[in-house]
Amino acid sequence: MLERNLYNMLYENTKKFPKRTFIYFEEKKYTYTEGFKIINQMAAFMQKKGVKKGDKVIIMLGNSPEYVLSVFAVFACGAIAIPINTFFKGNEASYIVENSEALFMITEGQFEAVVEEVRVQCKKLQEIFTFDNKIVNTLNFYEYIDNMPDAPIECKASVHDLALFIYTSGTTGHPKGAMLSHYNLLENATSCDKMINANHKDKFLILLPMFHTYTFTTCIIYPISVGSTLIILRSVMDMKKDSFKKILIFQRPTIMLGVPQIYSVMAKSPMPKWFIKLLYPIKIHISGGAALPAEIFNQFKKKFGINVIEGYGLSEASPVVALNPLNKQKQGTIGVTLPNIQAKIIGEDETELPRGQVGELIIKGPNVMQGYWHMPQATDDTIKNGWLFTGDFATMDEDGYISIIDRKKDLIIVKGMNVYPREVEEVIYKYPGVDAVAVIGIPSIEQGEIIAAYIQAKENETIDEKDLRNYLAKHLANFKLPRIINVIENIPLTATGKVLKRELKELVKNGKI
Repeated sequence: MLERNLYNMLYENTKKFPKRTFIYFEEKKYTYTEGFKIINQMAAFMQKKGVKKGDKVIIMLGNSPEYVLSVFAVFACGAIAIPINTFFKGNEASYIVENSEALFMITEGQFEAVVEEVRVQCKKLQEIFTFDNKIVNTLNFYEYIDNMPDAPIECKASVHDLALFIYTSGTTGHPKGAMLSHYNLLENATSCDKMINANHKDKFLILLPMFHTYTFTTCIIYPISVGSTLIILRSVMDMKKDSFKKILIFQRPTIMLGVPQIYSVMAKSPMPKWFIKLLYPIKIHISGGAALPAEIFNQFKKKFGINVIEGYGLSEASPVVALNPLNKQKQGTIGVTLPNIQAKIIGEDETELPRGQVGELIIKGPNVMQGYWHMPQATDDTIKNGWLFTGDFATMDEDGYISIIDRKKDLIIVKGMNVYPREVEEVIYKYPGVDAVAVIGIPSIEQGEIIAAYIQAKENETIDEKDLRNYLAKHLANFKLPRIINVIENIPLTATGKVLKRELKELVKNGKI
């Protein structure tokens, strides 16, 4: 009997669905059998070059089949995959390479400048693998693997061995490496399936960055666990190209996972009603990564006649925690916890609060990380008696549906009164011409903090500050009203559309906006 791990999960599904399409990408197409053979050849070559069980392997690749093949080749070796944000500069990447003690790296030519800086700063790095010849002194997989055996690898990783480090962005200082095991990821995929119920006939559309934990589990691990097809877009910008319509017409994706900004773009797209009614193939749309504003939910439903199903997760939880059931959604909530996951809302004394009260959301289950790499104190602060403290303020109703109020760290206290930025943001979102908004607290000697709203206007639209203030006064208590309203060109966002409030605060602090 095969050891239970991620590589063997793919092996079993390859035997079940050998001719099923594994990956579509631009002009490329791989069956499960074809993809699995390449993975075995890559793993054999990596082992020949010294990669062994427990080694850390950095993966810095754009969205591509090679990303999926690389991750599973690492798993086949019993090694630990460490995805790196493709927007990182050399010093940021170098920190993760050094901190993780990685000995190997898989990358591609577009990241040459990053790789050269990593080489200078990270002397312990032994080998760099690529898929082209654009970076000197690297090993191009495609030049070597044809001579390697393509038989299944004997993967010696146990189910509780580490499989993945996800470096979280963090609120202060350097990012922390959340350690996830094969068990964490397999169990999270299984729990997702009990809510979504996908199968080998489904096709998952991947347009979010594949280095992100949300994409990694829900768009790679989960669909592969049920033998589904992966349709990969190089980036979210491909949605604006004619090729996207061809994907919808000819490749027929059935499930899409996105972030609020993507659904906002889709709601405003010129896609004609007849196309939506007759040809639009996607049946399930799920939103995560950031809170889904009610305005975006309503706009999307009006255009497509389909609900966007909101869910919630965090890197430390592999990442999915909760999801609205497909047949019983409560708009404005993140739904209920996945099977096998427990949740509680607690007060400052860490005792459970009655339903409906605001407190910190904590969760417990097989998806909870093993801890932060080389950070025992941060681990102890985050996981207590098996409960993961999420840092999110939330409420839970009598039916178990959870509503995220705000990040605990983002709470603004004005003259002793608690103000949740998300509540203010939701109101501003509904004002005409607003494309994105971020509300933060700015220190004030007189009031403790004052509320500042930074707004990005829709293209070719302007926002009248006086009119906006009058509008807000009708919808918010006086202590919740922003004292500062600033319309700026671009609000800083993560790759998955989450507002970078720490970066925004730095810009404000340094007088740059």
